Amino acid sequence: MTDAHAHHPPKLEIRIIPVTPLQQNTSMIWSTETMEGVFVDPGGEVDRLMAVAKDHGVKIVAVWLTHGHLDHAGAATAVSERTGCPIIGPHKDDQWLLDEIEAQGAKYGIRDGKNVKPDRYLREGDVLELAGNKFHVVHTPGHTPGHVVIYSKEGHLAFVGDVLFRGSIGRTDFPRGNHQQLIDSIVQKLWPLGSEMRFVPGHGPLSTFGQERQDNPYVADHVV
Repeated sequence: MTDAHAHHPPKLEIRIIPVTPLQQNTSMIWSTETMEGVFVDPGGEVDRLMAVAKDHGVKIVAVWLTHGHLDHAGAATAVSERTGCPIIGPHKDDQWLLDEIEAQGAKYGIRDGKNVKPDRYLREGDVLELAGNKFHVVHTPGHTPGHVVIYSKEGHLAFVGDVLFRGSIGRTDFPRGNHQQLIDSIVQKLWPLGSEMRFVPGHGPLSTFGQERQDNPYVADHVV
């Protein structure tokens, strides 16, 4: 007898946890079989994040970062310190942002952010694994130079950070932002992943690439 599950990776669950007054989406993804999980973009409130993991019986084995901004990476170091897990991502071109999380926090009155030194940077074409489930990486500069998008082909789910939102796109008025580069990242890197791909943005509700191609005022097909 062969094990029927041999060819199917264990099922993943996702819980989206809006944190801090900025209400950015931190995602916790975990395997219902191994109960190992990751936080994507833990932006703050580490006590709350760890409590949610504990409530669900999840062992956090990694932090995945899409980009280096304070409100998405601020709690990464604290999570790593508490769990011993590695911090993976973003692309090395965002290290300058990770180096100034504490300085930025002081400006905005956010005290719990810590600077980040990732254990591994991500590049276009990299593959991450969680309990046998593969996640792929595309480099999507524009909002920040080192922004990446992490997605599961099988699960039709992408973590897009601040590249794309329901009905909007990421800001490009920050240092080293580039509007045309952002549009190119969305159209050339994200749309080919398929219209049915759902995405978790850094802020606000989930959507699909197909929906945004229909009516997003910045990147709909009839606009670009």
